[in-house]
Amino acid sequence: MNVCVVGSGYVGLVTGSCLAEMGNRVWCVDRNQSKIEKLRQGVIPIYEPGLEELVRRNVQEKRLSFSAMLQDGLAEATVCIIAVGTPPLDDGSADLADVLAVAKEIGVYIHKYLLVVTKSTVPVGTARQIKSVILEQLVQQKKAVDFDVVSNPEFLKEGAAIEDFMEPDRIVIGVDSQRPVEILRQLYEPLINTQQSLVLMDTVSAELTKYAANAMLATRISFMNEIARLCDQVGADVAQVRVGMGMDSRIGMPFLHAGPGYGGSCFPKDVKELIQAGERHGSPMQLLQAVDEVNEQQKKYLVNLVVRRFSEDLSGFHFALWGLAFKPQTDDVRESPALVLIRELLSRGASITAYDPAALEPAKIMLGPVDRLFYVSDMLEALPGKDALILLTEWRQFRQMEWTLLGDLLKRKIVFDGRNIYDPIAAKAAGFEYYCIGRGCILGDYVNGSVKE
Repeated sequence: MNVCVVGSGYVGLVTGSCLAEMGNRVWCVDRNQSKIEKLRQGVIPIYEPGLEELVRRNVQEKRLSFSAMLQDGLAEATVCIIAVGTPPLDDGSADLADVLAVAKEIGVYIHKYLLVVTKSTVPVGTARQIKSVILEQLVQQKKAVDFDVVSNPEFLKEGAAIEDFMEPDRIVIGVDSQRPVEILRQLYEPLINTQQSLVLMDTVSAELTKYAANAMLATRISFMNEIARLCDQVGADVAQVRVGMGMDSRIGMPFLHAGPGYGGSCFPKDVKELIQAGERHGSPMQLLQAVDEVNEQQKKYLVNLVVRRFSEDLSGFHFALWGLAFKPQTDDVRESPALVLIRELLSRGASITAYDPAALEPAKIMLGPVDRLFYVSDMLEALPGKDALILLTEWRQFRQMEWTLLGDLLKRKIVFDGRNIYDPIAAKAAGFEYYCIGRGCILGDYVNGSVKE
């Protein structure tokens, strides 16, 4: 099948390359000419395991092409997938400017039947808006071309996006007529393992499903972070609480880890958009307002531990920071808790030397030139002479801690573990002050940030 994917960012590039891998002829279109040129040269703008190899192979085998002109992608396409960004506006609602601009351009260049698929995360009612914009263009040009608009939200996890696309839990399709169903059933046929894999519903329900799914996962994270805070106050261990909860088949283990708060390009903006949607439609999302508030507070929880251990004035203290991406296996630093911590500590006079396996350059761009913030290309290079190590992202190479080596390199034997990946007992046995989130019951003298000098 001939497919046009508009947008060569995270969702668009993964979608386009995976569809090409399945044997389709795919054009990825992006108005950023520089990005298109780099993609043609095999330069991938994002870090996603396996993506570079997938793109290069399908370009070489001539199933995947790139262009800055939509008419190239639409020339032979039966399906046009909209996968451009919907960043948050100042009030938290989704910005549909790019989505509607694509719809307008489709109306200009459409010349035969086309199935328009929205894979961008868009608010309820966007499919209707897209249809209206295309129709308006057709009327202006006095063209009569048949088309359909459907919702097909993506459920890709950064760091495992290719696997998620190729082995999906479900494929949600929002349609209002039968013709698109058969086209998409043919497109996704290699991925449909069971009859239940393809979930058909109306377009409005499909649009809402994406937001509801992300909001539920964000809710679990914020709930567990609130439990972790209470654990620190009463002397409980959130890791044990998680096991006791998660073994209940009605609850399960995923997304019950305490940490520094959720980040990335999806959860923060999708929760905020759903809150705004509730306001627009007179149905306040009170639970999600609390989820959002808890998450913003949680991003400063580790900051508070550092301040309580050292002082409000951190002038003269220099910290090593491991992890800038909001999660491992990605270079995405959008809404990353690490950036909040960096800004908070720097504002108090601290110096920071940071390391991340993939996100150094994106972090430099996001934070800009900053005094007292340094970057290194090796995790151990960040440590010598520092007053403490702060861990914010649970990359695999951080997990096997050599406490003796760490103690030799650091100025003080102090670790702030924002992901609870280390054994507090082992840390204490090695003579470290160890601070984490929600495990106060086994920290001895270090409960609640109170240290005996």
